[in-house]
Amino acid sequence: MYMKVHIIAPYESMLPIIKACLPLYPDMEIGYSVGDLEKGVELAKLEEKNGADAIISRGGTAKLIKKSVQIPVIDMHLSGYDMIRSLTLASELKDKTAIVGFSNITSGAQSIIDLLELPLQVYTVRESEEVAPLILTLKNEGYKQIVGDVITINATISYGMKGFLIQSGRESILRAVNDAKQMISFLHYKNDMNGMLERLLVKEVQNIVIFNEENQVVYERLTDFDANPFNAVQYQSLNTELTENKQVLHAHFSLDGKSVDVEGFWHDGLKASYRMYILTASSVKRLDLKGVKSKAASFPEPIAMDAAFVNTVASLYKNHEIIHLKGSRGTGKEFLVNYIHNELANNGMLCTIDFEEFKESALKELLLDNIRTVFLKNIDCIKEFAPLNEFLYTCCKNGVSIFIGSNEQISEAIAASLEINTIHLPDLSHRKEDIEKLTKFFLSHYHQTYGTTAMNIKSEALALLEDYSYPNNIDDLKRFIKQIALNEKEYVIQKETIEKVLEDDGLSTDILVSQKATLKQMEKYIIQRTLKEEDYNQTKTAERLGINRATLWRKLKE
Repeated sequence: MYMKVHIIAPYESMLPIIKACLPLYPDMEIGYSVGDLEKGVELAKLEEKNGADAIISRGGTAKLIKKSVQIPVIDMHLSGYDMIRSLTLASELKDKTAIVGFSNITSGAQSIIDLLELPLQVYTVRESEEVAPLILTLKNEGYKQIVGDVITINATISYGMKGFLIQSGRESILRAVNDAKQMISFLHYKNDMNGMLERLLVKEVQNIVIFNEENQVVYERLTDFDANPFNAVQYQSLNTELTENKQVLHAHFSLDGKSVDVEGFWHDGLKASYRMYILTASSVKRLDLKGVKSKAASFPEPIAMDAAFVNTVASLYKNHEIIHLKGSRGTGKEFLVNYIHNELANNGMLCTIDFEEFKESALKELLLDNIRTVFLKNIDCIKEFAPLNEFLYTCCKNGVSIFIGSNEQISEAIAASLEINTIHLPDLSHRKEDIEKLTKFFLSHYHQTYGTTAMNIKSEALALLEDYSYPNNIDDLKRFIKQIALNEKEYVIQKETIEKVLEDDGLSTDILVSQKATLKQMEKYIIQRTLKEEDYNQTKTAERLGINRATLWRKLKE
């Protein structure tokens, strides 16, 4: 039976696994795309119009799609293998961790946790509305990491915690496709809104978004916006607050050069309840914001620096003193800024200004609404210090904490009347204890981003990593771990994989230099690398190295 199926993945890193499964179904037309929650619903509706016989998705996205289309929707259930892989990775990061989700996730998770004796706690919810309040409670109890599905992860990130997504593996995808082949039938379609509501609203309100009890957008009209100005996480936060209060909600946002006022209402209908948001937009005077990035709290890379060192920085931050982080490239300045901000900023925003792209004359145009931390980069590009000093004084006056990152001493012309505290960040070569923690974090990151296999690293492989120095510190380590993760086929990184990556990519001379290598070994590395780059032409190699062919021949024979 010919079948046209479309898979809607709730996250990007599922796509490589889907592509690998396609050759197993030559008689089926299987398409795929990425879309979570409301975006997934939009994609499903489009594919229904294009003739799809069934939709495959996962978790909350599948639940929403089932209520929005008339074709079968197959929920890609998690397998025990998926749970073991994800829970093992999450437990490796050593943070206080909880699993939050519906019973289809938590029941299996509890069995695995008990069997493997993992240091994880399980919390079960019945409705999606319970997720955000529970996450906030867990944050207050000291949890740093939450494991769950996409709905859980979105809520977790909105509260500034680390979210670890439980990903679906090959087995789960194959099972879902096989189920789709047997379950082609139409589902009953139900629509909570009708044409009468639209006729009433169009005359009175220009910009309105309405959610049902399942946090699904059932009506949207946005005359003053090219697209919806808020993302799912922002709406989820608004929905949570309005659900708890069940009163009129007022909020203000500064988004993409516009000031947006939000008025929210809770409405109890005869059969259901709805949350309605009326948006009012007005222009805000802005200059070119290239080089400026603002973000809410998010879980940063791991910090393994000395506790006393971190506490010193935290004390300066609490007193809103200007902190100058001085260190070589890649020593973790931005890591430290993210960590301190997430720990102490009370859900405020972090604004990063890169003066390599941003003009200091535009500082006075920046809005500091809800900004708690400012991180200044590449201040050596500044030509006029007066606008910067005025900006620093304004930040200090308004309780905004300032970090300045640089590789060298900053100019005395910066905030001469303000005390600037310089903190020196040591190179990674002086912080060997960080390498294991950073390696496991990067492995987790690449597993989530690219779906890589490796979950841990063997002790002898770790020793090999620790045996090298990294000229660009954490930046080099991160790039190196990426290559290792992409090339490792096992669940634990082997020493041989690292050696192969070093040999294939020439990293032993370009990025990593062994601290234990002799002068003769380093000389041989350089000769072999140059010979390879010159396509093994000995004449050109000798010319590049500044020696004659006879000397090159002798050294190759040694």
